[in-house]
Amino acid sequence: MTLIRRTNNLFPTFFDDFFGRDLLNVNKDFWGNSTVPAVNIKEENNAFHVEVAAPGIDKKDFKVELDDDLLTISYEKEHSKEEKGDYTKREFSYQSFKRSFNLPKTVENTKIQANYKDGILHLVIPKRDDAKQKPSRLIEIS
Repeated sequence: MTLIRRTNNLFPTFFDDFFGRDLLNVNKDFWGNSTVPAVNIKEENNAFHVEVAAPGIDKKDFKVELDDDLLTISYEKEHSKEEKGDYTKREFSYQSFKRSFNLPKTVENTKIQANYKDGILHLVIPKRDDAKQKPSRLIEIS
């Protein structure tokens, strides 16, 4: 069983999967000041490993939320910059992203772990014991 991606894009998922995000640069929002980070998902026997590429982001600005079987990873940050001179001009910039994934029923929702290191947000989503693949065994014939 794999994690299912849920997007909130303007275009349907099939468009995204068929043409790719680079065709129309739909990974940027309408004003071009935000991008959706790349995500790697690896399934192992004991758990799913999710990696979100988010360099330069403070871990305190991340929000990882689980609502029933919907895992949402989001980030919000407001930046300001000032120009020097005889006057001060202040511009506000707001950056954010949000990625959501439907978790399969085979995971332990209460044991999800997250850490942020070297620009990568790592999530470990353990599987329930009954969902783990059992090793093959030899059955003796009598």
